[in-house]
Amino acid sequence: MYIASARRTDLAVPKTGTGRVAANVVALGVVSLVTDISSEMVTAVLPLYLVLGLGFSPLQFGLLDGLYSGVTAFVRIAGGNLADRFQRRKLVAGIGYGVSAVAKLGLLAAGSSAAALGLVLAADRTGKGLRTAPRDALISLSSEPSALGRAFGVHRAMDTVGAFLGPLVAFGLLWTVAGGYDAVFFTSFCFAVLGVVLLVLFVRDKREAVPAKAAVSMRAAVGLLRDRSLRRVCLWAVALGLVTVGDGFVFLLLQSRLEIPAAYVALLPLGTAGVYLLLAVPIGLVADRVGRWRMFLCGHLALLLAYAALLGAVDGFLLLGFVVLAHGAFYAATDGVLMAAAGPLVPSALRTSGLAVLQTGQAVARLCSSVLFGALWTGFGQGVAIGCAVGGLGLVVVLAFARPLREVP
Repeated sequence: MYIASARRTDLAVPKTGTGRVAANVVALGVVSLVTDISSEMVTAVLPLYLVLGLGFSPLQFGLLDGLYSGVTAFVRIAGGNLADRFQRRKLVAGIGYGVSAVAKLGLLAAGSSAAALGLVLAADRTGKGLRTAPRDALISLSSEPSALGRAFGVHRAMDTVGAFLGPLVAFGLLWTVAGGYDAVFFTSFCFAVLGVVLLVLFVRDKREAVPAKAAVSMRAAVGLLRDRSLRRVCLWAVALGLVTVGDGFVFLLLQSRLEIPAAYVALLPLGTAGVYLLLAVPIGLVADRVGRWRMFLCGHLALLLAYAALLGAVDGFLLLGFVVLAHGAFYAATDGVLMAAAGPLVPSALRTSGLAVLQTGQAVARLCSSVLFGALWTGFGQGVAIGCAVGGLGLVVVLAFARPLREVP
């Protein structure tokens, strides 16, 4: 019932004109840009800080990285349900941005305690879990259905400007301030607060008549999976998430293979962000024409090539350049593209909840992936760990291509 109505009238939005992106999408892009400067400052130094600075093992890092990625699973659906039930998507997103901002200060007090760091990272990711689905729902509801790939591409491109600048700021602080991790964490907090202010001032909520409680509930959100198309998207996204290695591990593998000095590890995400920035909008436009799901799978092919390179196919600067290029292409072809593919499958009344269900599955899968990869690396070495990642990702991608999904234009 929900899917049928979504494909007819629920998706109607104000026309933005050919080639244009809604002002609300641009405003959300600016918020994400500033917030990503904050987030990527921490993400860029976290592997260095935990493994090379505090001496954590790959398994310990895998547990924390999994927590960092997966704790969002516990709040995404609940937050999405509240946003839909009360038609307060901006408010729920704002709470999420605020929680993440406060968590940045917690990193200053956590010290070297793995337990304290885990709690702080959990709080930070709780904020991300609250804000992501409402933000993506606002993008979807503010855009024309036929141009969702372009809208998400523009948003993700702006988001990636922040991802590009964040490591630069972190590197500059580490370079100029001896033991400058505290400076990185405090500066990250300041950018996070600025993001909240921009959200409050410039982003407009998208509200409709508040639906009946029975129509918007946890049961109704999970019930969306009864639709075969949405269920298949979620299942394949989860399967691919289970065989996707976390970014921190990719950068640690590069550092280990190439013996990159510790101070420069924070710069590695720059390459990924730069490629993502260049490709996000073009790939979004192409995805609207050739198929968003097909583009999503092509992104995982690029990631598979990156893993194969890390396994030993190439070395030296060729390895560095190839992995960075393939890693950035993977994000450009998957992050916003998946939300654009799933959006038309969910009615507007449950848009936030539906996207949250999908994102929750991905978060749980990536939590399991990080823990498993860290355990394999610790127990059997990095060669075995990345070999398993290549085999697993290759198998799932081949199976996914063999069973194509029917998309809603």
